[in-house]
Amino acid sequence: MGSQLTIAQYVREHAAKVEQELGQAIPASWDIPGALRDAMQYSLMAGGKRLRPILVIAAAEALGGTIDAAMPIACAIEMIHTYSLIHDDLPAMDNDDLRRGKPTNHKVFGEAMAILAGDALLTQAFYQATQVLRIAPILPEQALKIIEELAILAGAMGMVGGQAADTLGEQGITRIEELDYIHRHKTGDIIVFSLRAGGRVANATDQQLLALENFGYKIGLAFQIQDDILDIIGDESKLGKPVKSDEKQQKVTYPYLLGIAPSQEKVRQLTEEAKSAIIAAGFINPERLLQLADYLVDRDS
Repeated sequence: MGSQLTIAQYVREHAAKVEQELGQAIPASWDIPGALRDAMQYSLMAGGKRLRPILVIAAAEALGGTIDAAMPIACAIEMIHTYSLIHDDLPAMDNDDLRRGKPTNHKVFGEAMAILAGDALLTQAFYQATQVLRIAPILPEQALKIIEELAILAGAMGMVGGQAADTLGEQGITRIEELDYIHRHKTGDIIVFSLRAGGRVANATDQQLLALENFGYKIGLAFQIQDDILDIIGDESKLGKPVKSDEKQQKVTYPYLLGIAPSQEKVRQLTEEAKSAIIAAGFINPERLLQLADYLVDRDS
């Protein structure tokens, strides 16, 4: 059945499964202050395509793994992503009023509770990741590697480091290399984690993990450049957030440095290089990963 789905249908179907799991991921029996639980759930269940969890699942499936085995990690990475969005939207960061077409977390719950909701989702993600041992047929050493890579790629050496470099470099960036560093860590590291973790769930070889990493950094950069392009020429009603926010904040982006057309060409080039890495690695079922590479950059939201 799954192989007959278009990639858009595959994304919708798997996103729905992730949504269902996320809805149960914070146990109702846990004694959590009501306002904190509400703030966590507000952003975690705000919708979106759930692309990072889907990359976890697609990487596992490419190696013969199952969606059930991949699901704990898929939920964990969505919690990490959601916490980062809550914090990104804060007045001290991007100061955004809308996220996924709804008021941002701090606009509804206040800055203090938004910060705490982000903190709680970050730590909850590590609890969620440990649950992979209850489901996936992997050795404890593999589960430990997944959690270790999550700490590295989501932390100071990874996503948070990229966010810091972005903040420190605002308006001072003059070279593509500096921008690539930011994108590699702020966006790419979490995508790479998703793919490598999905591979580990399905007992990937070292060579296959490297192919997933190469694929991830290429599509991660392509995804971010496409995001920057959409911020200029996108439809606000489809994006669910204001356009031209980079321009208002005077952020340096690929379109700013290169222009729209060269940036679009860079997206195409990176996507083809990413797909070549997967094709050369001999995966059992690579089709969905290849389709996702195109889907991520052909999007309009």
